[in-house]
Amino acid sequence: MRRAPGLVAFVLLGIVASASIGAAQVTDVYRDPRMDFGSIRTIAVAPFANLARDQVVAERVRDVFVNRLLATGAVYVLPVGEVARGLAKLEIQNPTTPTPDDVVKLGALLEAQAVITGVVREYGEVRSGTTSSNVISMSIQLVETGTGKIVWSASSTKGGISFWDRLIGGGGQPLNRVTEEAIDALFDKLLGPPQKGR
Repeated sequence: MRRAPGLVAFVLLGIVASASIGAAQVTDVYRDPRMDFGSIRTIAVAPFANLARDQVVAERVRDVFVNRLLATGAVYVLPVGEVARGLAKLEIQNPTTPTPDDVVKLGALLEAQAVITGVVREYGEVRSGTTSSNVISMSIQLVETGTGKIVWSASSTKGGISFWDRLIGGGGQPLNRVTEEAIDALFDKLLGPPQKGR
């Protein structure tokens, strides 16, 4: 029975490994220290770029993003249709990656202080042997409309196959829940605790 500590160590290692995968991982965070984020009252969310296999993914993720942002109550989020009309009126060539000049014009037209752009890098099911799980990886940028300058950006990844998935099987969380958690982790970094001196 002296082998029990080895089993305990194995289980503890599994818990640590799955905990590190369980939370959404937010990386590459940039926050302009000179930006007064409290001055942003209205935000336009541009269509997201899509690097995933499924062609309708970006629209789906953008809808979840807009709904989660609205739920924070931190800012007014312009309706998607109003943003689409503004992009069409200004004849912006690539709405997923507007130029700084495009952002300035769009902000003036829509009376928004910031535009959010995003890229969905990975979305859907991943497999390893007989085990599968859902994953999302995305990047977001917050662009100030007064200057067309990026004032905040970050990437978030959630899901994937954990230690426990490999050990005992399981399909992980539903894709919509994985998406919500990845987005909420981004908001935690953006909205986070108030800055000192504010």
